Amino acid sequence: METVKKQPLLSGLLILFLTAMIFANIGGNMYDGLLPLYLKELDAEITDIGLFFTLAQIVPLFLQILGGWVSDSLGRLRAIAIGSVFGLLGYIPMVLADTWQWLLLATAVGAVARSLVGPSFDAFIAEHSSEHNRGKVYGISQAIFMVVTVVGPPLGGWLAGSFGFKMMLIVAGSFYFVAVLMRLSMAREAAKGDKAKGEHKKLSFSNLKTNLGAIAVLIFSGGLMTWMLITDGLRDISFQFSGNLFPVYMQEIGGLTYQQIGWVTSVFGICMMASTIPGGWLSDKAGERVCIALGMILMSAALFLLVNIYPLGASGQWLYYVGWGMAGLGAGVSGPAYQSLISKAVPQNLRGIAFGLFSTSLGVVSLPAPWIGAQLWQRFGPTAPFTITATVILLSVIPIWLKFKLPKTEEQPSVEKEAEENMPAIAG
Repeated sequence: METVKKQPLLSGLLILFLTAMIFANIGGNMYDGLLPLYLKELDAEITDIGLFFTLAQIVPLFLQILGGWVSDSLGRLRAIAIGSVFGLLGYIPMVLADTWQWLLLATAVGAVARSLVGPSFDAFIAEHSSEHNRGKVYGISQAIFMVVTVVGPPLGGWLAGSFGFKMMLIVAGSFYFVAVLMRLSMAREAAKGDKAKGEHKKLSFSNLKTNLGAIAVLIFSGGLMTWMLITDGLRDISFQFSGNLFPVYMQEIGGLTYQQIGWVTSVFGICMMASTIPGGWLSDKAGERVCIALGMILMSAALFLLVNIYPLGASGQWLYYVGWGMAGLGAGVSGPAYQSLISKAVPQNLRGIAFGLFSTSLGVVSLPAPWIGAQLWQRFGPTAPFTITATVILLSVIPIWLKFKLPKTEEQPSVEKEAEENMPAIAG
C-alpha cells in the first residue's frame, strides 16, 4: 500500500516569503512606535502629532483598495516587489527630514508600499493553505512574523537613544534593502513561471470595475461582510483616537525612556507571538468569532489598565509591560481568526481587494480621528482618547458574537483543489 506523504503546513516558498517580510518589518518596527517621538524631536506639538497622522492617512485612503486590485491582477509576489521599491524610497526623506512636515512625504511614499504589500501578504498565505487548516497556517505564519516586534522596537529604541534617530533610520533602511533584494528575486521567478504557463496578467479598467462591483455586492448585502466592515470601522476610528499618542503617553505620563518604550513594545510582540498559534488552532476548532471576541475583551482590558496607571506616574512603570502583554495576547488570539474569516467570506479572486479594505484603518470616517484624539488629550486630559478606545472595543464584542458567522454553504471545491494541488509543487 502506497504511503501518502503528509505535506507541511508551511511550504518552502511560504517560508522564504516570511523571511523577506521579517527583514522588511524589522526595519519598520524599529521606528514605527517611536515616530511620534521623532515628530516631537522635530518640534511638533501634541496637536501637530494628531494632525500629522490624520494627513498621513490621505494617500493610503485612495491606494489601499487599488493595491489589493493590483495584487489580484498581477499576482501577490509582483505586487509586493513593486511596493517594496517605494518602501525603500520612503526612507530617504525620513532620514533627511529637518522639520516634521517633511515626514509627510516619507509616509506618502511608504503608503504606496503598504497598500501593495499588506493585502498581498494576507492573500498569499490564504492561497497556500486549505480551508480546514487556514487558522493554523495564519497562526504559525504570524508567530514567525512577530519576531519583528520582538527584535525591532528594542533595537530601534537603543539606536535612537544612543546614536539618534537618523542613525537608527539608516540601520532600519538597511534591513529593508535586504528584503527588497529577496522580493525582487521571488517576483522574477514568479514571472518566469507565469510566462511558461501562459498566465501573463494585465491591469485593465474593466477588470477593476468588475471586481469593485463584486466586492460592493458583498459589502452591502447585509451579511457577514457588512457587519465585519461596520465593526471594523468603529474599532478603527477608536484606535485612531489614541494609537499614535501611546508613545507620548508612556514618555510624558509614565516617564519611560526610548529604550523602555522599545522593550514595552517588544513585550507586546512576545505575547502576540506566543498566542497566535493557539489562536489559530482555536479558530479552526471553535470558530473564528470565539477568538475575535476573546481578543477584543483582552485588548479592552489592557487599555483600561493602561489608563488607570495614570495616577501612579513613574511608580507604575511595570504595569505598562503587563498592559501591553495583555494587548499582545488579545491581538495574537484574534489575528489569525480575523484573517481566516475574511479569506473564507470572499472568492479567491477578490481576496486582495478584501484584505485591502480591512487591513488598515483608512476609512473616510476615521480620517480625522487622530486629530480629534489629540484635541481630546488637550481638552479633557491624557486618558480621554484611551478610555474611548477601550469602551468601543469592548462594545464591539456584541456584534462580533451575534453576526460573525459564515453562511452554511458548501465549500468551493475548485479553490480548495487548486490550493492543494499547488502546495506540493511549491514545497518541492
